[in-house]
Amino acid sequence: MRYAVFVTGPAGSGKSTFCRNAVLHLQTLKRTVHWVNLDPAADPEAYEFAPTIDIRDLISLEDVMTELGFGPNGGLVYCFEYLLQNMEWLEDELGDYNDDYLIVDCPGQIELYTHHPILPTLVTHFQRMGIRTSAAYLLESQFMEDTNKFFSGVLSAMSAMVNFEIPWINIMSKMDLVSTRSKDPASGRNGFRTRKDISRYLDPDPLLIAPAANEEEEKPFSKKYNSLNRAMVQLIEENPLVSFLPLDLTVTDSIERVISHIDYTMQYGEDEEPKEPNDMDEGDF
Repeated sequence: MRYAVFVTGPAGSGKSTFCRNAVLHLQTLKRTVHWVNLDPAADPEAYEFAPTIDIRDLISLEDVMTELGFGPNGGLVYCFEYLLQNMEWLEDELGDYNDDYLIVDCPGQIELYTHHPILPTLVTHFQRMGIRTSAAYLLESQFMEDTNKFFSGVLSAMSAMVNFEIPWINIMSKMDLVSTRSKDPASGRNGFRTRKDISRYLDPDPLLIAPAANEEEEKPFSKKYNSLNRAMVQLIEENPLVSFLPLDLTVTDSIERVISHIDYTMQYGEDEEPKEPNDMDEGDF
């Protein structure tokens, strides 16, 4: 059985950094793991080591923009449409990897996850090849600085989950930039938060965007959007689909916890046959 984790999320959320660390961690666990780059706009110089499979060997965004005159968004969509028309290339690339773990690095164009059928169609192709799939959606901890921005991220994650229809986890990345200690010199970047406050974001509390009783008097501009906020609160309360795992790549236990959750969602190893022990002499017992 082969396994594939689609690493998704908005641009700048740390997807490629997570992929690199996930590959290194899985290698320390003696697993056979491969990094699959599906971002045709990726900068090859940004990688510490080359992906095993790279969509840029088939098509790159730079070539599409140069030769066809497309913009970056339209060019990215064209690249994936071209990939779907040439799936035999990807099948050939994946053909030699049996019983392997694939970390699939996806681009940061959010509409590819929320309302385009391109990536869900690609996931279906993986499943037809006998690859068990799951996805991880990364949201940067900076989103906790603005509750409205945070809940737009929550709704995007929810939309992507519904669009993909595969086992899914959500990750709050770059938690090393959020301090729980007021005297921490690193607390300025993504803010200082108590552990209780952080938990309200990891397990989104709809009351964070619920209009306050006196808000209409203090913020007339917000009054216009109170009905919308109430509708969002109701949607999240009635469909509690989104919660986040904190990811701090400076802590080994953090990446290990995330990988364990991904394994659980995919039921990793449950179909594997027990390995025969090495031959032993009677004196070994």
